[in-house]
Amino acid sequence: MSIGHTLLGLLESGPRHGYDLKRAFDEKFGHDRPLHYGQVYATMSRLLKNGLVEVEGIESGSGPERKCYAITEAGITDVDTWLARPERPEPYLQSTLYTKVVLALLTGRSARALLDTQRAEHLRLMRALTERKRRGDLADQLICDHALFHLEADLRWLEVTATRLDRLAEEVGP
Repeated sequence: MSIGHTLLGLLESGPRHGYDLKRAFDEKFGHDRPLHYGQVYATMSRLLKNGLVEVEGIESGSGPERKCYAITEAGITDVDTWLARPERPEPYLQSTLYTKVVLALLTGRSARALLDTQRAEHLRLMRALTERKRRGDLADQLICDHALFHLEADLRWLEVTATRLDRLAEEVGP
């Protein structure tokens, strides 16, 4: 995820302080991975340097000064460009799971046990995500669906690999 583009998009609804941006980000996108304040301020500094945001005002109070950031026209154009550009699909051709299976076969360990253990872990996570989805709002349901679909694909791969283990063992050899 592009944190900079996400913060810019949040600024399109109006100027905000870094604290407000962090809170909005965490509420909408950071359920599992909230932003650190340092990330917000480092990103805003870079966006300011690149002319994508401007400081609309500075508030002084009992604590540190609070800058209020506003998106610029260049920032809006940058968000437009980012949203229009498709994300590159990740084919997972350098899968850690595949590497573990081959190394298990090469070293005389049980690849079948590895696959069984991994299947159990996938199913455990799928149960937790399904429960989270059941209790969540629409946004949480959609993000859980995304994760569940990926886990289902991994499970299919685990099953196919299990049926081909003997042949794979012959091909990779010790």
